[in-house]
Formats: sequence, structure tokens, C-alpha cells
Amino acid sequence: MATFVLVHGAWHGGWCWQRVAPALRRAGHEVYAPSLTGLGERRHLGGPQVNLDTHIEDVAGLIEMEGLAQVILLGHSYGGMVVTGVADRMAGRIAHLIYLDAFVPENGRCLLDYAVPERAARMREEGERTGAVSPPPMSLWGLSQPQDLAFVEPREVPHPYATMCQKIRLTGQVQVPRTFIYCSAPATGSFDQFAAKYRNDPAWSFHELKTGHDAMLLMPLALTQILLQKTELR
Repeated sequence: MATFVLVHGAWHGGWCWQRVAPALRRAGHEVYAPSLTGLGERRHLGGPQVNLDTHIEDVAGLIEMEGLAQVILLGHSYGGMVVTGVADRMAGRIAHLIYLDAFVPENGRCLLDYAVPERAARMREEGERTGAVSPPPMSLWGLSQPQDLAFVEPREVPHPYATMCQKIRLTGQVQVPRTFIYCSAPATGSFDQFAAKYRNDPAWSFHELKTGHDAMLLMPLALTQILLQKTELR
């Protein structure tokens, strides 16, 4: 049995794994899908005080309090910032890092450093003015089917801006297997840089899903199959 911790992206919550987590559990694995502070069912805890460190502590605290080890830690989109910080703090508990169309930050950089410049400028303007960033059109996630729109729209909430502009601090001592899963159809534009960097890197396992950014909703079976492959490599 493997242990998965699935970390959602900006504006989302643990709810976004409803089409993946049950399949992993049916295969006999343990799955945690926390909602980060200020998001999902924890939206009432949001505010300007919520930053990247808060979200890193959310996940690190879960791993510590549940006594988890040999964790397959996955971050989607913004969640890549979070899982990178978590692994840096508690590398001894992590068996595999998976970036699902996600940011893979370097020390001293923040999410806005990697976002498409025009999009980053809009997020910075709204965030500095209000302390939060509104969800973009769901078409950016590749969502177009009525059932998907009806599921996601009422659940997305404004994202705490401080999480996007805080620079991550890393020791660079993490040595665990890593996987990048690129969602290419349609690509959002922010993650092409990471796909290009890791596609042929022998230190990484690379997969491409020809679907939109929210692969856990758009192509849950294919994504689940990739994740199940990782349980065989521990």
C-alpha cells in the first residue's frame, strides 16, 4: 500500500480530487487530499496573513500529525510551490515528488516569477489592491462541458495573494525521484517552460496528457494510471 498526498492548485480545494482519490483507494492505497488554508471548505480562514509558508505548513503538519512516511507527494499547478517546500522541510518522509502541470520553483523565486507575464501583471494588480486574486475563466483549465463547469464554478474561491508573491526558501538537499506530468491540450502557457526543461532530463520521469490543465477532472482515469505506476517504483 502506498500513501498519496494530493495538493490542489490555486482557487481549488481538496474537492478537485473527487474523480481520482476514490480510484486510488480502490486500488488499496491511502489517500489524503487536504484543502489549503483559505481555500475549499477552509475558505473562511483566508486573509492577507495567509502566505506560501502557511500552505507549506498545512501539508507538512498533515504528514507529521498523521505519522505518514514514504509519501508520494503530488502538487497540481500552484501546488507545485507547496510540495517543493514540504519536501525541502521533510525529505526523509517523501518517496516521490509528482508535479501535475505545476510550478517547480527554484530557491528565492515566487509563483509570479514563472506565470505568463500578462497574467502575472493582472494577478499582481488585483492582489496588491485586495489581498486576493479572483479565479480566471474556467476555459483556462480546459473546462467546457456543462457538468464540469457546474461542478467547479461554485467551488472556486479567491486565492490569497501573499502565497503568489512570497519567495520560496529552499536548502536544495532533497534527493527523491521526481515526475512531471504536462497537460498540453490546451496548455495554459505557464508550464511549457517546465515541460521543455524536464521532458528529456534523465533525472525526471516525464508524461504528457493531451488534455487541459485540470487533468484530474478531465482525464481522471489516465492520470490515475500514471499515479498507480509510481507505486511500483517505491
